[in-house]
Amino acid sequence: MASNRPAPQAPFAPSQYGTETFGYGTYRTDEGPWEEWNPTEDSIRPLRGRHRVGKQRGGGLARSSTVLGVGVIAAVGAGGMASANTGKPPVSISMPDLPSVGSLLGDGAGTEAAKGSATALSSVGVTEADSAEGTTDAGEALRNRIMAQAEQQQGQAETKAVAAAVSAADQEVADAAAKAEKEAAARAAAAKEKAEAAAKKKAEEARLAALARQYTLPTSSYTVTGTFGQAGSMWSSGYHTGLDFAAPTGTLIKAVHTGTITEAGWAGSYGYRTILTLDDGTEVWLCHQSSISVSVGQKVNTGDVIGRVGATGNVTGPHLHLEVHPGGESTGIDPMAWLRSKGLNP
Repeated sequence: MASNRPAPQAPFAPSQYGTETFGYGTYRTDEGPWEEWNPTEDSIRPLRGRHRVGKQRGGGLARSSTVLGVGVIAAVGAGGMASANTGKPPVSISMPDLPSVGSLLGDGAGTEAAKGSATALSSVGVTEADSAEGTTDAGEALRNRIMAQAEQQQGQAETKAVAAAVSAADQEVADAAAKAEKEAAARAAAAKEKAEAAAKKKAEEARLAALARQYTLPTSSYTVTGTFGQAGSMWSSGYHTGLDFAAPTGTLIKAVHTGTITEAGWAGSYGYRTILTLDDGTEVWLCHQSSISVSVGQKVNTGDVIGRVGATGNVTGPHLHLEVHPGGESTGIDPMAWLRSKGLNP
């Protein structure tokens, strides 16, 4: 087992009695008795030749300066930490630069060092890393604010775009609905008009059918050879005044409607003619007959035989010449149109 080394013996004061000329345990007789020496301001050699140790002046100032420096360092350090924590750049505290400790001691080197120092108490405790971090945090905060504003503006623009799109879609739907409603109304109106026209046509057909049961064509087995208004020298008036039904001689001629025989006999260029006066006063002339089967004043019904087809009067062949004179007027109308108005189709 190892043992601790023995401790060295403590130094001891030299004895005043000994035979050594120099060293512990003796003294030199030429130096007189030995005593402890304490340096003083007057006994110490001046530093660097001519400089002397200056008296301590303003001890309170040195201590207060030290305390102030420590306070400034703490304040600045706290400011830097606050800046780093809050994301704001550090704020420099402007303080008058105090002289260094060396200048307080009166040392020329200390004075030059103080003059040549670029570090002031106002920047104590604020490092480049803190400044860079504070600047970076401030830039990052500004960037975040800009990005937030950009996102907000983009969001507003997107919201407006969506609102505009929705409004346009609603307007398009409204226009489409209005167009569809208009088209539906037009189709309904057309359908109504068509239905009304069909109903009117049907009613007219029914009326004509009823009239057709009351009216009939004057003959059968015929061919229409001359129409109303044809121009020609063979007619004394210069144009044809009736409707010609060419048929073989002896073909039956019938009453077109119920009426009264008002004339029956020879009529010059018309040959043998029978005039049937209807209840409304319309006169129906049936001319060029080969024979007459009725007499004046006789009442006839629709379809009753009143004579036969012939070629008497101013003719070129056997046929029935039919004229229609409304109200007994001397000027007649187109027999074709009149017959069709009664539901007949020659």
